[in-house]
Amino acid sequence: MDVERPATGAAAGSMMALRARERGGPEVLVYEEAPVPRPGRDEICVAVHAAGITFAELTWPETWTSNGTDRTPIIPSHELAGVVTQVGAEVSDLSVGDAVFGLVPFNRDGAAAEFVVLPAADVTRKPAAVTDVDAAAAVLPALTAWEALRDHAHLEAGQRILILGGTGAVGAFLTQFAHGMNADVTVTVSSASNEARAKSLGANHVVVVGHDQEPDGLSGFDVVMDAVGGHVAEWLYASLRPGGQLVVLQEPPSEELAAKYGVHATFFVVTTRRDRLDELGALLAAGGIEVAVAQTFGLSAGRAAYESGPLPKPAPGKTVIVVA
Repeated sequence: MDVERPATGAAAGSMMALRARERGGPEVLVYEEAPVPRPGRDEICVAVHAAGITFAELTWPETWTSNGTDRTPIIPSHELAGVVTQVGAEVSDLSVGDAVFGLVPFNRDGAAAEFVVLPAADVTRKPAAVTDVDAAAAVLPALTAWEALRDHAHLEAGQRILILGGTGAVGAFLTQFAHGMNADVTVTVSSASNEARAKSLGANHVVVVGHDQEPDGLSGFDVVMDAVGGHVAEWLYASLRPGGQLVVLQEPPSEELAAKYGVHATFFVVTTRRDRLDELGALLAAGGIEVAVAQTFGLSAGRAAYESGPLPKPAPGKTVIVVA
C-alpha cells in the first residue's frame, strides 16, 4: 500500500516542473504544470528540495529515448535531495518523511520538478549536517570520483596519481579524495589562476596545461585520471609506468595505445549504489570536503539555469536548482 502526501502543485494531482516537449537545448525547456508521478512497488516519490544540473545531459541519447522509444515530454536534472512523500509496497527501508539524496536513472524523468519518482535503491538518507544544495551538488561528481578511485583505479596510499582537470566538477573531488587516501597527487589545470585552488584541494603538484597542449616531464605515474573528457591524448598513456592504470570518464580509451605502452585503460559510467551513497554522506557530514556550488536558480528559472552553461560563472562548482 502506498503512503502519500497531497500534491502541492497548481491543482490536485499536479505539480510544477521544467519540461521539454521536443528534443533540443535549453531553448526547448518550459516551466509548466505536469502530473505528479506515482511510485511503483519498489520505488519512492520524493518532494524535491534541490536538483543538481549536468549541462551535457540535454545532448545524451538516454535523456530523450528509452529502449528506442521517445520519452518526450522529459524532465531534466538527475541529482537530487528532498523528502520522501510516498513509498511503494515493496519498500521497507525508507519511510515517508525521510530526508534523502541520490541519483535518478538517466533514462527517466529527473528532479527539476516539485516531485520525482525513482527506485528506492538509488537514494539513501541524507545526514542532517549536509544541506540539500550540497547533497544535490555533490552526488554525481563525488560518486563518479569515489567509484573511479576505489573500484577502477584501486588507488593505494603512497601511489602517484595524475588528475587531468583537477579543479573541475569531478576533478575537484578526485583531488580531495586522492589526497585523503594519502596518495601523491599531481593535477593539471587550464590556467595559473587555478593553481591556488588545486593546492587548497590537496594537490601536491600543479601543472598548468593549455588546451591540446602536451606537458613535459610527466611520467611514471601509477594512476592517471582524465576528468576533462574529449579525445584521450597519447601522452596520458605515456605518462604511466608499465602496468599503470588509466581511467577515463567520457569515452572509451584506445586499446591499441594501452597495448603500446603496456598499461591498463578503463572507461566506466557511474552506478548508483546505496553503500557508496552512505559512504559519501558520511564524508560530507564529517566536514573537510569542499562542495563547490557556483550558483543557484529557482525552479521557475530552470531554463535560465541551463542557458547559463557556457557562460562565465561567479565561482567554481555546480549549478543547482532550488525547488523547496
